[in-house]
Formats: sequence, structure tokens, C-alpha cells
Amino acid sequence: MKYLIIGLGNIGPEYELTRHNVGFLTLDRLADKQGATWKSGRLAFTTEFKYKGRQFHLIKPTTYMNLSGKAVNYWMKELGIPKENILVIVDDVALPFGKLRMRGKGSAAGHNGLKNIEELTGGQDYPRLKFGIGDDFPKGRQVDYVLGRWTPKEIEELPIFMDKAVDMIVSFATIGINMTMTQFND
Repeated sequence: MKYLIIGLGNIGPEYELTRHNVGFLTLDRLADKQGATWKSGRLAFTTEFKYKGRQFHLIKPTTYMNLSGKAVNYWMKELGIPKENILVIVDDVALPFGKLRMRGKGSAAGHNGLKNIEELTGGQDYPRLKFGIGDDFPKGRQVDYVLGRWTPKEIEELPIFMDKAVDMIVSFATIGINMTMTQFND
């Protein structure tokens, strides 16, 4: 069984440790734990590893957030992975910092990366893992907040939540989305 795990973020050092890049950070954590090395591929940085008979293909799109669908669509077709075997890791301002929620489908909720994936893969029916980044910003300052750097307190706590996200990703591919949601969603 093959799985395509997509971490959303923006490339470039100016975005590296921003809230919007939590998808990239989470996949970096997973790759490190598996001893997998990133390489530059078409439209994305890629790596892969095997775990419990499953083949994990990880991608971090190099298209910038708003064009993430290009990379997702390309790699789904290139690897022959059906939509139900993809998982998109994405930041979510509607969830408190560190809250993780997996869903089998859903709306983009204003997230431009998810909107582009919907447009290019043909709908909202793909699994996603939402990583709460909180909404501690004044009205009209959402862009500054999501593209802003983590606070020192968040940096301290982030590894705990990323480890839980890594466990959820592995669980998704090994025991399935329904059991993963039952076990991990609060």
C-alpha cells in the first residue's frame, strides 16, 4: 500500500519557522524519525520510507502555498496513489494552538492551499490533518499572524504536538482514518 503525505508550507528562509509552515515542520519531524533524506523533485521536495508494509511518500510542495494543488495532483498521478490514500497536513487558525484534528473531507475554510488542492484534484473529498495554530491576532491581521514566527512558548511546546501529528500520520496509513480519528481527535 502506498500513501502520499503532503505538508503544506512556503519555501524560502523567510517562511521557515512561521505558523503557516507547520505542515513542512511536521513532515521534517517524521522524516527525521524515519531516517529519510529530502531531495529536490518535480514541484516538491520528496522523500520516502517503508513502515509496517506501507510505502510512505512525503512531499513538501515548492510551488508556494497558493499553488500546492499542482504538486499534489502531479505526485498523485506520478505515483498512482488514490485520493483516499493522501493526507494533507495544514495549519488551521480555527483550532487552538496544538489542537490536532483529522478529517476525511471538508471545506477549505478560506485556506488558499486547500482551495487550490480542491480545484486541481476535483473536490473536497481527501483526508487532511489540521494543526491548530490559534487565532491570537487583531482583526484584519490574520496574514501577519500566519506568516509570523512562533512565540518562545509555542516553540517550546511545538515538538510535543508535532510528535502527536507524526503518530496520527503513521496511524492513518496503518489502521485507517476512522480508527485514527476515534483514537486521536478530541
